[in-house]
Amino acid sequence: MTAPFLSLTQILNRLTLTARTILRHHQAEPGGQCRACRVPDCSVATAARNLIRAAEEVQRRSTATEPTTLDPDDPEQAG
Repeated sequence: MTAPFLSLTQILNRLTLTARTILRHHQAEPGGQCRACRVPDCSVATAARNLIRAAEEVQRRSTATEPTTLDPDDPEQAG
């Protein structure tokens, strides 16, 4: 399917999978350099990490529920 027919969640999932794949290819070697770029601070890996972090934040916000206020006249909530 193409992007116009995907839900926002599906697009976010695809972005996350792509970012994880990028992180696998741009892992730091024991010397601290990126395998693909050969630089110590790989901007591609940093961008992928930021995308995953943002996606997790969006997921947390969308699944969070508002706290409910207790009704003092409802005996089930009073207990």
